[in-house]
Amino acid sequence: MMNTDNLTYSLKERFLRYVQIDTQSDPESPTCPSTEKQKDLGHLLVKELLEMGVTDAHLDEQGYVYATIPSNTDKDVPVICFCSHMDTAPDCSGTGVKPIVHRNYQGQDLVLPDDNTQVLRMSEHPDLKNQIGNDIITASGTTLLGADNKAGVAEIMDACYQLINHPKIKHGKIRILFTPDEEIGRGVDKVNIAKLGAYAGYTMDGESAGHIENETFSADGAKLIINGVSAHPGFAKGNMESAIKIAGQIVAALPFELSPEGTSDKQGFVHPVGIKGHVEQAEIEFIIRDFEDDKLKEHADVIRTITEKVLQQFPGSSYQLTTKPQYRNMKQVLDKHPQITEYGIEAIRRAGMTPHLQSIRGGTDGSRLSFMGLPCPNIFAGEHAFHGRQEWVSVQDMQKAVQTILHLCMVWEEKA
Repeated sequence: MMNTDNLTYSLKERFLRYVQIDTQSDPESPTCPSTEKQKDLGHLLVKELLEMGVTDAHLDEQGYVYATIPSNTDKDVPVICFCSHMDTAPDCSGTGVKPIVHRNYQGQDLVLPDDNTQVLRMSEHPDLKNQIGNDIITASGTTLLGADNKAGVAEIMDACYQLINHPKIKHGKIRILFTPDEEIGRGVDKVNIAKLGAYAGYTMDGESAGHIENETFSADGAKLIINGVSAHPGFAKGNMESAIKIAGQIVAALPFELSPEGTSDKQGFVHPVGIKGHVEQAEIEFIIRDFEDDKLKEHADVIRTITEKVLQQFPGSSYQLTTKPQYRNMKQVLDKHPQITEYGIEAIRRAGMTPHLQSIRGGTDGSRLSFMGLPCPNIFAGEHAFHGRQEWVSVQDMQKAVQTILHLCMVWEEKA
């Protein structure tokens, strides 16, 4: 196993610095990036890369960071890319993050000091069982931490430092990509695949140490518009058909066994994520997920069937249901390039862990990158309980992720 102890502080220090920069994305904003503050982290990353000696590091107008680690081998090695996203989720505040390092964790409850109702318990965070003796980083209780995905950013940055400063690590040309707006589904909207020029990619955005994922949900978005009948409330009897109440009945009729909270493993779901409107018209937004593309239409038909049944009680009302593809299961692409995932598994093994190949009940930038011509499995970054105030990561798991990146570079060089 590669010794990276001499750079432990560097990795942790990078991460602690990055999470204090607010990079929350905004789904309501039409711009790219959706929030200008994401560029604050982008500028810092470019500065640090340039200081390392990565001479082509730059931030483009859309908020993407590109950089290149040149090859140091005579072999003709395929170009590989490592990718993480800079933004944090809109679900929880990313302003004023105060990271706390809980050194030498011994299994105790971790009470977050700025809100003592926020307590990390091993019973609720099972992976803490694997962290005895490790250093756990949390936020202070009033914000998310931002390990999703600044753990991945810090790991890639630290790997860049080591590749540059340890020329004995033989590798081909390595491309680095940091993206904005992944959390709002736009992470690769403006990425320049031709500019990247890579054969394979790896997103560093997974959870537990040793995990690698080659399969995601396929995803559609759906919008249901209910057209009701408005009338003066004083004279509404026999006339009014409230679109708000119709929408409420439709949401209430969605089957529990087709909900996120009622499904697991390879089961798909229909999930209402937004509702707005007034008496005359209401709108419900859904996300539809499944590992099989064909089932997406079946799930949309459930919404349609429920809507038509509810509207039988409201003869003056009508509806429109539209669906839109969001991303597709990256396994469809990765199965055509099995060595990309196999090399990831081998790198995890060489870094001293037991590899766990699994599926993601969600998506990553790699989902869309795979269909854009850059096959891209997802490797663990060590982040846990993301999008909430109890988010955490361990320094030691981040170190293992750095080792995995370095071994991946070497595996590709060896196999060339």
